[in-house]
Amino acid sequence: MPTGQLLHRERELAALGEVLGEATQGRPALALIQGPRGIGKSELLRAALAGLPQQSIVLRARCHENEQEYPYGVVRQLFDPFISASGTSGISGTSDATPEPLSVNLPHGLDQAAAPANGAAAHHLLQNLFQATRSMATARPVVIAIDDLDFADEASLQWCSYIARRLEGLPVALLATVSSESADVHENLPAELGALPYTRVVRPGPLCDTCSAELMAAAFGVPLDAELAAACHTLSQGNPLVLRELTKRLIAAPISPGSPNLDEVLRIGARTLSDTTLTWLDQCRPAAVELLDSLAILGPGADLTTAAILAGQGDFLAAQARAALCRTGLLAPGPPEHFRHELVRTAILSRIDPDRRLDLHERAAALLARLGAPATQTAEHLMSLSTADRAWALPILRTAADEAAAAGSWDTAARYLRRSLAESDDPTAVRETTVRLGAVELHRDLASCVRYATTAAAATEPADRARDLLPLAHPALTVTSTGAARLFADTAAALSTVEDAPREQVLQLGSQALLAGHRVGMRRAVRELRAGENIPASWSFLGALAAMTAAGGRSPLRAARLAARCVEAASPAGADAGVLGAVLAFAWTGRPAEAEQWSAWAVRSARRHRRPAELALALLVRSEVTYRREEWAESLRDAREAAALTRSVNAVGLRCAADACAARALVRLGEVREAAGSLVGMEVPSDVHPLIRGVVLEGQGIVAAARGDHQEALRLFLECGHQLATRGIADQACIPWRAHAADSYQHLGEYAAARTIVADSVGTTARRRAGAGAPDRTPPGGASPEVAGAGPAAAGGVRLSPAERRVTDLVLMNLSNLEVAERLCLSKRTVDTHLGRIYRKLGIVGRPELAAAVEGLTPRG
Repeated sequence: MPTGQLLHRERELAALGEVLGEATQGRPALALIQGPRGIGKSELLRAALAGLPQQSIVLRARCHENEQEYPYGVVRQLFDPFISASGTSGISGTSDATPEPLSVNLPHGLDQAAAPANGAAAHHLLQNLFQATRSMATARPVVIAIDDLDFADEASLQWCSYIARRLEGLPVALLATVSSESADVHENLPAELGALPYTRVVRPGPLCDTCSAELMAAAFGVPLDAELAAACHTLSQGNPLVLRELTKRLIAAPISPGSPNLDEVLRIGARTLSDTTLTWLDQCRPAAVELLDSLAILGPGADLTTAAILAGQGDFLAAQARAALCRTGLLAPGPPEHFRHELVRTAILSRIDPDRRLDLHERAAALLARLGAPATQTAEHLMSLSTADRAWALPILRTAADEAAAAGSWDTAARYLRRSLAESDDPTAVRETTVRLGAVELHRDLASCVRYATTAAAATEPADRARDLLPLAHPALTVTSTGAARLFADTAAALSTVEDAPREQVLQLGSQALLAGHRVGMRRAVRELRAGENIPASWSFLGALAAMTAAGGRSPLRAARLAARCVEAASPAGADAGVLGAVLAFAWTGRPAEAEQWSAWAVRSARRHRRPAELALALLVRSEVTYRREEWAESLRDAREAAALTRSVNAVGLRCAADACAARALVRLGEVREAAGSLVGMEVPSDVHPLIRGVVLEGQGIVAAARGDHQEALRLFLECGHQLATRGIADQACIPWRAHAADSYQHLGEYAAARTIVADSVGTTARRRAGAGAPDRTPPGGASPEVAGAGPAAAGGVRLSPAERRVTDLVLMNLSNLEVAERLCLSKRTVDTHLGRIYRKLGIVGRPELAAAVEGLTPRG
């Protein structure tokens, strides 16, 4: 609250008023106003003197460090107003009264440049000064006010001590301001004065946040933004002088008080702190500034002992420096030692000479390494230095990277490993560090990880190549880049020929090859799977094998059993990436409950281990599972979270798949316009896995169909079928593109094509029901087996297979063999083979006879 021109000083002014009241009552009193520089000691002294009655005699002096060499300089300031030009002395108060002659003249020693040389003369001088003061006090109360007593000359300090101990019975008050930062310059005087019975020490504290805001608002002339006021109070620590200087600079900048740029405010504040508090401290406490620099260089968590060693200080000097720093408010009372605000550290670092800062960082790194400090703490200092031949730094950087990776700080781990690469020229060390960096990039930048995988696969020997690629073996990388998938497949094939190849490498690389749609090295991997106990690589291979088997559509029961083995063997501590393959197998073989259970576990595990790429993939899989269970909102939530994660790890292909899954769910929720807008401008990379491309095409097709563009939707669904066929994904449970295409055919009026293309989907559903006991999933469009031509055998014992009936129906629509192949996602040669077989079964020789033969074969309906 305001008090005259002061804020937050009611308690201090009351204490000084009591001291002055003692003097007016004829009793001695002494007050020391002590505090850090800028806290308002001088203003407090002026405010206290302004309230004195006019009949009081006030002797005032202000000390300065440049005048410490002049003996009795302070005493001269006190008594000069009462010395006449002729050398006689008089007294005067605050009124215009005529000076009265003193009973004792001032000593002539005050006019000399030096103090008396012998003790007797000095004591005589002090006695004469005391008599002069007592003579004044006989007429009126006397107040002696000395500002910045710390900088007084030695002779004046001796006089202050002399007279303060002889005030008993005199109506004299002695008020002096003393800085807490430089109290040790004349440390005996405050102790002497403080021991007197009539001494009172007044310590003004910092302004509160409310008073700081009020002071700034008065300077700006308008109310302040709350965040601006809070930031300035934090920077100034409630020091009025620092706060006024900061406010002046903000006004000059200029900074808007209503809507400030806080970054600019913090920059100006750090500079102000450097030019005020830190400069003052440097003048009176250089040892404290050296310790402060060491603490700032060492960073958060630095202890006083290490900082003192870095600054070259002993325990005693460091303890004194720390006490001074705590008095200024720069350090919070510890231990452990820490800055009041991070901006204090920023200000300190900004004022250290760049060359000295680099020297401190290098010394700090070497010191921390010798002391066995945490690797991450030492590594941060190494990161501030230029590259050099520091062999001792490499293990520190690698260990720090491992610690950062274990904590999920992938960006930090990548920084350390890149610096480690720059510090070494040894080929072996470079190769090992490159592999480590690739494993870290797997969780932060998949595009970069692909490049590191290419480098890691450059080894000549299959065993070396497998060892380097093993840390990068992850489904997220395989489905993101077909180039990386090919590296894994080629390495798995080469490794299968090595007799003593490690079991973990064979299984892990074999699983990546399977996920990529390659069966290379599978026999060797299956033998390794059966040969020993379960290890994490076993779970990965089982999950990949289950997904591949389910995608083929021929052995759904076997796929479900493999998936069950995978999840049963998985570690209770967390889901392995191979569990995602098991989840897909469960979903594709008609076991949605198990798929949802294990997809949720995979998501929780990826979150716990802070693996964003794996989490994105797990969320995509769970979004697919919940979409199949018609939980549209849950599917949309997971897809959107996956899309955000894929952006953070630079996985463009997975991001497109996540956006397509989200759009698909939005269509089901009736948000067609939003779904269409989310797919505008989508460009799918050319090297993503065909399954990922198929997911994107399905989502785009569903959105196109919802907008009524069935021609475009049909094109997208047929392209989806082409993409899946390139990797042998034949099971319609993976992506029911035929059912979607049939629905588009029906909307376009091509009913025969709809019946034909859906027949295989129905047949696959029947096989899944028979093989895995899964419930049927009715395709959209409502086409039934009877409509598709899968009815009973015709008379005469001639039966066309579903595939042959599809080809027949399209041929009867006057489509060429090439057009039939494009519609059915087959090669032209396959269509030719089908037609040849149909002609032989029906006993005809060409197309002209086909219509009549089919009419007699099966009733058309």
